[in-house]
Amino acid sequence: MDIREFKAGYLRKGYKYQYFLPEPINHEFTLSDSIISSLLEKASLRLGELNSFARFVPDADLFIKMHVYNEAVLSSRIEGTRTLINEALLEEKDIDPEKRDDWEEVDKYVAAMDYALAALKNLPLSSRLIRDTHKKLLDRGRGQQKNPGEYRRSQNWIGGSTLQDAVFIPPVHEEVPKLMSDLEKFLHNTEIQVPHLIRIAIAHYQFETIHPFLDGNGRIGRLLITLYLVSSGVLERPLLYLSDFFDRYRSLYFDNLMLVRQKNDLGQWVKFFLTAVAETAEKSVSTLNEILQLKASLAQSLYPALGKRLKAGQALFAALFSTPVVNTRIVRKITGLSPKATNDLIGKFLELGILKETTGYQRNRIFMFNSYLDLFNKGKQA
Repeated sequence: MDIREFKAGYLRKGYKYQYFLPEPINHEFTLSDSIISSLLEKASLRLGELNSFARFVPDADLFIKMHVYNEAVLSSRIEGTRTLINEALLEEKDIDPEKRDDWEEVDKYVAAMDYALAALKNLPLSSRLIRDTHKKLLDRGRGQQKNPGEYRRSQNWIGGSTLQDAVFIPPVHEEVPKLMSDLEKFLHNTEIQVPHLIRIAIAHYQFETIHPFLDGNGRIGRLLITLYLVSSGVLERPLLYLSDFFDRYRSLYFDNLMLVRQKNDLGQWVKFFLTAVAETAEKSVSTLNEILQLKASLAQSLYPALGKRLKAGQALFAALFSTPVVNTRIVRKITGLSPKATNDLIGKFLELGILKETTGYQRNRIFMFNSYLDLFNKGKQA
């Protein structure tokens, strides 16, 4: 089927409302749109550059944790939370009580992402893995009453306060298992020649249209993108997340998804998605490059100033790129130093401006690696 001939589905009558029943997607898709072909080439090239750059970055795994936290903050923000990355990295006891619910949403998303990325090493990207990840996402806090890890058994809706004024009503719950099975088969169907980026663009749209869970669909649907790119080998390391782009163009993101359902315009959604991949991959390369420059610049001034604490200081400096918010207990664990030596080392990092104390307290102080955090916070202040 040419992507231009795609039929998204149709409305069916429910009790006092109409729901949308999407058509199955597990079949061939062909491209006759030259713009899509051009965007696909550009997005693939940018992903290749990201893979190449990440391959030769020393200790790239140190930076993956920050990308995961950054994605958790931004994907949760699309759902209404207001937590910054430096807040997300704090321990719960250090969070303002008024912000703890939002912090917990981000913390659960990090746990769900960590679980899913680890599970991919032993499990295929499947309904089982998706449900298990959803269970991690909603196992405490706001969502624990929304059937964590289970497909919904009642009707949900998007926008509005009731089914009567909803912006969009997904299929009835009886259709969900069959539709999710079709989506899973589509992701793994080796008998059809659909480029990976086109395949996951279509799969993301379909997932959001099925809306298989009572809560957490947006976050799981966006995580699905990275999981598929990693599991299919398109992305060598989990360093690409699209929530930043989707958050900046939030109205277009939702409008383009609705355009498929209302006008069968799958092509416009695919163009938007490929643009997101290309721009995000390019930005990820730029961020990695900035990280390397920052690391080299700071090391040049730090190492000569460490004296006999060089080994411990190097360990702390390296750890800050995965744990940029620390206290004395964390620094002692990283370095193995005595309490006095730990405070002396922290003092040197403060003196050189690498760390900044954020509480103003004499005890229970918190130190942040602000110049590094700023690389992820750019343009994202709540």
